[in-house]
Amino acid sequence: MGTVTCPTCFENFSIPLPGRNEVPCDLDYDCEVCCRPMMISCWFDEVEEEVVADARGLEE
Repeated sequence: MGTVTCPTCFENFSIPLPGRNEVPCDLDYDCEVCCRPMMISCWFDEVEEEVVADARGLEE
């Protein structure tokens, strides 16, 4: 699981992250708090050796 911050309401929530062999990828996701759509980019962080995610609004 990974934690992302909604770019609209700024609330944090957890999402299931894809496996290492499935990244990089973008996920079309709706905020679990305010239900606004967003894109979540997932990639493998070589330094931390884990899949990480970052959310952005659709207009960004």
